[in-house]
Amino acid sequence: MRKSLFLCLALAAAPASAETVVVTADRMVDVLAGRMVESPAILIADGRITQVGRQGQVAVPPGAKRIDLPGMTILPGLIDMHVHLTSTPLIGGRRRLDYTDTFWTTLGVPNAKAMLDAGFTTVRNVGAPEYSDIAIKQGIDGGFYPGPRIVPAAYSFGATGGHCGGGNGLPPSLSRAVERGVNGPEAVRTQIRENRKFGAEVIKVCATGGVFSRNTDPGAQQMTEAELRAAAEEAHMLGMKVAAHAHGAPGIKAALRAGIDTIEHASLVDDEGIRLAKEKGAFFSMDIFNTEYTQSEGKKNGVEEENLKKDRDVADLQRNNFRKAHQAGVKMVFGSDAGVMPHHTAAGQFRIMTQYGMRPIEAIQAATRNAAQALGREKDVGAIAVGRFGDIIAVDGDPTADIRQLEDVDVVIKGGKVEKNGD
Repeated sequence: MRKSLFLCLALAAAPASAETVVVTADRMVDVLAGRMVESPAILIADGRITQVGRQGQVAVPPGAKRIDLPGMTILPGLIDMHVHLTSTPLIGGRRRLDYTDTFWTTLGVPNAKAMLDAGFTTVRNVGAPEYSDIAIKQGIDGGFYPGPRIVPAAYSFGATGGHCGGGNGLPPSLSRAVERGVNGPEAVRTQIRENRKFGAEVIKVCATGGVFSRNTDPGAQQMTEAELRAAAEEAHMLGMKVAAHAHGAPGIKAALRAGIDTIEHASLVDDEGIRLAKEKGAFFSMDIFNTEYTQSEGKKNGVEEENLKKDRDVADLQRNNFRKAHQAGVKMVFGSDAGVMPHHTAAGQFRIMTQYGMRPIEAIQAATRNAAQALGREKDVGAIAVGRFGDIIAVDGDPTADIRQLEDVDVVIKGGKVEKNGD
């Protein structure tokens, strides 16, 4: 990392012009066109981009604040579509029972900052107890502490006794206190309405078993197609997208037929599932990086062998299916599952995405343009373009030639405000 950045901040004298910022750099990745632009200048007013052009061509108001980044490449702020801000990989398995319920919410504050410092200016938090992701979003939006823009799901839920069903491995008296299992389409609709009532902006359902839950098989379908269709219909009626945790092929295909928007993990997808994803225009969010951490550190952190074995069994299959789905033309987004591994390492997934078939620009687009489309927020995030938020990151080199540049982001700007400068 560059230790001492030349970051020129010429503050305007008048209060009104203090809300206008111009950002310049040597290069800019245009993720919409898939090309590099030389000598860009970006004008940001009241947190949103008003002009994008070449230096000398953009009309900069007198007294505008300048953020000059000589020698650097700028990109849109990154988007991670699958994070768990209220989790930590350092406490696994039954060790989690040693901590009070509200402890997990407190983790969201440093984890949110870690994601922002890593260059992720927007994250989709796919499941958190006690509406804690909504609380963290409120704190960030209120300016109480730094963090990315959060699209919260609140409670994720699945079939009673299944992954996201709550209480697996606990005695009945304790299991009832945390149960979020649903049984039947109407129960699905009720849970979605309750989540939305308290601030959820996306819905997360669990169509199959999971790797890090007890007594569930990742390949086994656990929600019926009728339940999944109810989830898609209800969420879409309320203007929300739906993400489905789905490792196994039957659950993936049921979710796609039901109209689910994004498939999380997609580890064991088959040819028919790939065809359906293309036909339906659904997105795959495949976390193909974190297994390196879970296999090396999981046992020490308390993860049980049952879960580590499932993780080993799925890892290579998922990575090879990532390559296969991408080659077939399935729309892909960046989803790290941060919380399974440390949040500050999330950008390590770019390296694995390129190892398994993506060109660097495609991996970048998965975390910008494609992710914004999957969120339904193309007017706000995902590109350095007029009308979108002034969310910009900067690195020393060229990430379209060396994707690992994104593992060491130097500057983070969110809404025209510098959130990270150098170290």
